Amino acid sequence: MLEINYIEENKAHVIKRLEKRNLHDAADKIEQILAINQQRKETQLALDTASSQVNQITKQIEQLLETKNKEKLESLKAQSRALKTGIKELESQLNRYKDVLQHLLYELPNLPHEKVPIGKDATENQIVYQVENIPLYTKDKLPHWELVAKFDIIDFDLGNKLTGAGFPVYKGKGARLQRALINFFLDEAIKAGYEEIQPPILVNKDSAYGTGQLPDKEGQMYELVNEPLYLIPTAEVPVTNLYRGQILSEDKLPIRHVAYTPCFRREAGSWGSHVRGLNRLHQFDKVEIVQITLPEISYQTLEGMRSYVESLVQKLELPYRVVALCGGDLGFTSAFTYDIEVFSVGQNRWLEVSSISNFETYQANRMQLRYKNSGGFKHLLHTLNGSAIALPRIMAALLELNFVEGKIKIPTILRNYTGFDYIS
Repeated sequence: MLEINYIEENKAHVIKRLEKRNLHDAADKIEQILAINQQRKETQLALDTASSQVNQITKQIEQLLETKNKEKLESLKAQSRALKTGIKELESQLNRYKDVLQHLLYELPNLPHEKVPIGKDATENQIVYQVENIPLYTKDKLPHWELVAKFDIIDFDLGNKLTGAGFPVYKGKGARLQRALINFFLDEAIKAGYEEIQPPILVNKDSAYGTGQLPDKEGQMYELVNEPLYLIPTAEVPVTNLYRGQILSEDKLPIRHVAYTPCFRREAGSWGSHVRGLNRLHQFDKVEIVQITLPEISYQTLEGMRSYVESLVQKLELPYRVVALCGGDLGFTSAFTYDIEVFSVGQNRWLEVSSISNFETYQANRMQLRYKNSGGFKHLLHTLNGSAIALPRIMAALLELNFVEGKIKIPTILRNYTGFDYIS
């Protein structure tokens, strides 16, 4: 969430940055927010003035109690009652303005960093790195949905029977390969200095608002019927919210966590060949890295997280590229995002397997997550997270690339985890 003081002091800059997201009514939204905030401030001033007057009258009444000037006492008491009635109305009005302002700020996306490419959608994202040798697509390279049926390692029909579309069942060596990838990603993160967390996979509204899933993605999350709890779309939500409302000392930073969780997304309206098989699921496994750090080093941290995720796909021997998201494709809460995409040789297309984002102070302001510097001053922190990595598309690309001579070769780095070298 953007800070209202920052918006007031940098109105033109805020509007310009929001327009980079193709938010064409940015100026109107900002003017509306500033108008409500001005009404809030005027109401607060009126409330403070009335409260001060009541305090002064109360003191006068106390001084007159021992006198016999009943007429003056009754007049002061009447003034006090009238002021208190007005105060109640002002308090109610102030709360309404605060609620409206909070709602409008919640609906305002983060400001894109100045280095975010200009563009309207994913077609204008900027490729910042791509490996040289991309495998050529040939007709003998099968898509993963044919491979998993051929070797009976993932069953989409059985998942549909049990739950519905987008909930596959992993079987035999498919299940073991999935578990091997999870353990590999966790072990690599721990070696890189991340502390493992095993968080709940249900969160409350405060947590969902804290990291910006609400109200932006309300329709994309699974919600319990009888309780205001949500199945998490990513481990970012519970892990970042561990520190909601906290003031951290500077010597405790940076905070670096890794977590494996199942993730749940409704993906309403998704259809077509691009979501077939493992390409888009309603339930999937993901290992997530989260960092909380000082503002002055957060973009250095982002580059380090990007390099780390690249090292994972390199160790899996997968062809990949790094993409900087343009303003029109940038996530609601992100200030800057890199996507890591691997090449799907069986589909002849790139698949996004990781998003690595810097949210700057956007989430920290929602969560009131701050740090105290050596001078004792409190400042908002920067939060970052990255998929390290989401498993479905990694699994898809891995199976397709390594299908050779009628069997699937397991990458060398995973063989100690799987306990087998081939799926045949």
